Amino acid sequence: MESAEIRRRWLSFFEERGHAVVPSASLIADDPTLLLVNAGMVPFKPYFLGETKPPAPRATSVQKCVRTPDIEEVGKTTRHGTFFQMCGNFSFGDYFKEGAIKYAWELLTSSVADGGYGLEPEKLWITVYLDDDEAEQIWREKIGVPAERIQRLGKKDNFWSMGVPGPCGPCSEINYDRGPEFGVEGGPAVNDERYVEIWNLVFMQYERGAGDGKEDFPILGDLPSKNIDTGLGLERLAMILQGVQNMYETDTLRVVMDKATELTGVQYGAAQNTDVSMRVVADHIRTSVMLIGDGVTPGNEGRGYVLRRIMRRAIRNMRLMGATGPVVQDLVDVVINTMGRQYPELVTDRKRIETVALAEEAAFLKAVKGGTNILDTAVTETKAAGGTVLSGDKAFLLHDTWGFPIDLTLEMAAEQGLSVDEPGFRRLMQEQRDRAKADAKAKKTGHADMSAYREIADGSGATEFTGYATTQGESTIVGLLVNGVSAPAASEGDEVEVVLDRTPFYAEGGGQLADQGRIKLDSGAVIVVRDVQQPVPGVSVHKGSVQVGEVTVGASAYAAIDINRRRAIARAHSATHLTHQALRDALGPTAAQAGSENSPGRFRFDFGSPNAVPGTVLTDVEQKINDVLSRELDVTAEIMSIDEAKKQGAIAEFGEKYGERVRVVTIGDFSKELCGGTHVANTAQLGLVKLLGESSIGSGVRRVEALVGVDAYNFLAKEHTVVAQLQELVKGRPEELPEKIASMLGKLKDAEKEIEKFRAEKVLQAAAGLAANAQDIHGVALVVGTVPDGTGADDLRKLVLDVRGRIQGDRPAVVALFTTANDRPLTVIATNEAARERGLKAGDLVRTAAKTLGGGGGGKPDVAQGGGQNPAAIPEAIAAVERLVVETV
Repeated sequence: MESAEIRRRWLSFFEERGHAVVPSASLIADDPTLLLVNAGMVPFKPYFLGETKPPAPRATSVQKCVRTPDIEEVGKTTRHGTFFQMCGNFSFGDYFKEGAIKYAWELLTSSVADGGYGLEPEKLWITVYLDDDEAEQIWREKIGVPAERIQRLGKKDNFWSMGVPGPCGPCSEINYDRGPEFGVEGGPAVNDERYVEIWNLVFMQYERGAGDGKEDFPILGDLPSKNIDTGLGLERLAMILQGVQNMYETDTLRVVMDKATELTGVQYGAAQNTDVSMRVVADHIRTSVMLIGDGVTPGNEGRGYVLRRIMRRAIRNMRLMGATGPVVQDLVDVVINTMGRQYPELVTDRKRIETVALAEEAAFLKAVKGGTNILDTAVTETKAAGGTVLSGDKAFLLHDTWGFPIDLTLEMAAEQGLSVDEPGFRRLMQEQRDRAKADAKAKKTGHADMSAYREIADGSGATEFTGYATTQGESTIVGLLVNGVSAPAASEGDEVEVVLDRTPFYAEGGGQLADQGRIKLDSGAVIVVRDVQQPVPGVSVHKGSVQVGEVTVGASAYAAIDINRRRAIARAHSATHLTHQALRDALGPTAAQAGSENSPGRFRFDFGSPNAVPGTVLTDVEQKINDVLSRELDVTAEIMSIDEAKKQGAIAEFGEKYGERVRVVTIGDFSKELCGGTHVANTAQLGLVKLLGESSIGSGVRRVEALVGVDAYNFLAKEHTVVAQLQELVKGRPEELPEKIASMLGKLKDAEKEIEKFRAEKVLQAAAGLAANAQDIHGVALVVGTVPDGTGADDLRKLVLDVRGRIQGDRPAVVALFTTANDRPLTVIATNEAARERGLKAGDLVRTAAKTLGGGGGGKPDVAQGGGQNPAAIPEAIAAVERLVVETV
């Protein structure tokens, strides 16, 4: 049974039994404590925490998940992987243990003809929590599982929580016996390789307190309602149903390994080391495609770094197997063709996904080249110091800065006769992981800070947003926090967070900055609002300070936003939509939105593009936007189903979370996007849009910054003033300025060349005098000294070689000259053949000089070049060269 069919049967089974089918959420977690969705229940977390009421009492999903804590283990075993799909069914206060157990057994053991998976009941083993007599009784008496196939395990294995205070409960796992060829018998308590877990049923019935680890926490009591959260690993079930040894041989991964074989000629199963590489490639390429598909782009931080790291591991392992050219295109295509049956959006977004992936491959291949130069320098310095081990910090630098996998550093160092301080490297890596874990743990405690907002939400419900239709209105204060703690009242000067039952204030979201303004109470008290956020979905929190009087919960209030700020932001937001559409028209659908910020009078818009946008294209985009303004198109908003919005061609932003009902903003016949922000009523209200330029903010992502309305006019007015000043200086009309300025710059460049030529001639004229004044060091002619500051490296080299050539006969000669260029010391040293026969090599002399100068250098035995950081050390470097010559001869 193929993976796509396993997924289809799961959703169909539970839909037929009253469960709402919930599409997989984006891998970009809508949760500040997570980089990526790492479990099937993550999208349902607000319901389990009581932050939001579930849309239905029963739900089911097949959720995309990514876990990367053991990334170095991927490939080494057949059990570790980064991407997986978690099939889940959920009950929010509806059915509980008996219902969950009966559904699981029915789906697993029903025949394939009847819509089930057709597993043999006698091969299924059950584990329950130590004291969960109720679950054990249901399995034994209601389902008929023999007592000898039911095992009880402790808190570590069969008790679930999110690792923080909140819902928790015992769980029951269903395990499949793969047979004696996978190890000894005795059930999952004895051998989890033979008895592989396929489905975990979590019975959320308790509330836990604070504590560390999986076992050290108290149970505080029962939850108000009992919930069900189950998870079946699709890949594990596919492994069983497809009769293969491990998940890498299932249909969605085996095809990737087959393509890797086609590209490298290496067969899977031929050798342990290449099998590891095959598994790394299959897993990492699939994960990369799924991440890029959900809007992640390679970068050096957060989820962008996760993507970059796994992509580079995949590419490196292809090279280890013998691939010499680009390989990503072919591998990505295989994944899209395979996974596209389950996630059609991958096929739709193929071009964008390929563009991002290919750009990262090109960047890595370039980094490998640059990192190789750094490694070569480190190897040279290590050998020069008499060492045989490359330091751990050098290996870490190559890994962290250049994306060099440690195995690449090990291999290349070994080729040059060095080992690597792996313990030192591992220590630095562990320190980095520990810092990341500490940050994650600190973020997790944020759940406790949410309790005050959740209490307000539970008591008063969601905040009604009136800001689409009005900019001011009456409301009631339903929640008040002073210094992050709930309070009944606040006094003048207090920093407060205020929740209203209804508000015209727009809370920051969707790239749009929050409204500012004032809240006035009937008592005369005034709150100045500086920011508005939604820490809990649907609850707008107004952050500011009490300017006058006392504020109390329950008081009537009148909320009014800063109208001029709102209008300026609305103009920027509408301009962002126009820019998005104009860029897509110019560059194609790959120019998808990757982020934005709409602030008063200006905006920035991030979009996908592997290359810089040519100036002529940007000019055309700007012209198109302003043409739309002149057409005076109406801007309208409509609420509709997500399916209807997609049918109408509305554009959605990657990474955004949308419900079943969405708001669609339409600008005439030009643009249609899913958007919850505020906008102008007609494009004529924008006045003018001026694009300031575009730049790169990461691999495959560009940023346009722009001004709107009065801000755009003021910018052009300043430019006009500058143009008028230039006209006066060069005595020309505006259209003549480029040509006249180019001519002036050309003449300046020619003059600089003449000056440089004169300087070089003057430097070379000193060659005869330097050669004539050579010191005699035990028969060796030594010319050492300085030349005028500003002498370039090429001219210094020419002078040194000229002086060496002027020393007569077979006399050994060493020429070492120094200068300062761009505030940095520079030296070139040359020796003739006679000097080299006496052990004087230019490379050794340069390294001695460069070390004194605080830098490095190298070259051939006959001529070498070096530099440093400290020009004041040149006299000391000259003395060091003289000493080395004396000691050598």
